[in-house]
Parts: sequence; C-alpha cells; structure tokens
Amino acid sequence: MSDRLLRAAAFSLMALAATVTLSSCQVRPLYGGVEGQALNAKMHQLAFNTPTTTAAQNVLNELIFLTGGGQGESLDPKYDVSITAVASTSEFFQDDTSNTSSSAKTVVRADYSMRRRSDSKLLASGRQRGTAQLDFPRQEFAKMRAIRDAEQRAARQAAEQIYNQLAIALNDEPPEKLPAAPVESAK
Repeated sequence: MSDRLLRAAAFSLMALAATVTLSSCQVRPLYGGVEGQALNAKMHQLAFNTPTTTAAQNVLNELIFLTGGGQGESLDPKYDVSITAVASTSEFFQDDTSNTSSSAKTVVRADYSMRRRSDSKLLASGRQRGTAQLDFPRQEFAKMRAIRDAEQRAARQAAEQIYNQLAIALNDEPPEKLPAAPVESAK
C-alpha cells in the first residue's frame, strides 16, 4: 500500500472518530426554547440578602436588574441568594519624584450562595471577582470618583459572572410542575 493511501485511510478514521465523539455531546443553549422560558421564570424567583458593604450593594443592584429583567425583586421568591463583597484598589505606577500614582486596579471579590427555600438545600456557592483599571487624576475629589466608578464596573463584572453561575444551577433544578402524562384512549 502506498504511503499516500495509508495517510488518507488514517485521516478518514480520525474524522469518523471525531464525528462519533462529537455526536455524543449533550450541548444545548442555556436560554433557548421552552427550557429558556422556564429558566427565566426561575431567575425571577430569587430573593437577595441585605448588603453590608458598598461593593455588595453594587453587586446586588446589578444582580436584581439582571434576574428581574429590570422589574425589581420577586414578590414570590423560591430561592434565597446571599452575597458578600469587598472592593480593594491597588496603585500601579508610582512616580518617585512626586510620590503620586498615576493608575490603579480595583478588584471586587464577591462570595455567593443560593438555597432553595422549601428545604434549605444549597444549590450553588462560590466566589467571583471583577476587575477594573483606572487612572488617578491630580484632584482628590476626581480621584475618589474614579475609584467609585471603577468599583461599580468591577461589581458589574462580578455580578454577571454570579448571574451565569446561578442560571446554571437553576437550569439543573427540576421543573416545579411536571407535564401531565399522556392519557391512553380505551379501545
């Protein structure tokens, strides 16, 4: 057998193996179709804790907006979400001649947990972080405002990551109402 024919046969076998492997994947869109509608309904059933820090308030505000579709918190929550968050800003480049910094990085670290209200089962927990870069102006008030804006951007980033994790956990939850079994007609 020629070398060229052997390579063609090997390539064909690899392509067949890849096709068989990929056909066994169970990939589906998170927000698509009927399942997506059910997930959106579950995302509207979250209740959030009272924040204790400004960073936690920023994360919660964004999460409430994302989960409620801009309509606020749920009136009939089925899940409790607890968020704690802290923000820190660290300076980068320091000018040795004037002893001032010109730029910095703000990090918001947010811990979260979600429990089902009916049985207090922990459905999701973890830590996410968001980062934002900022430049320090020379004026002190402008510097404080730049830090606050960076904290809000970093909190938004952390909230989006938490939102995705909550959606994944809720997507694994069985539906509240199971569809009725088909009725067989008597013949």
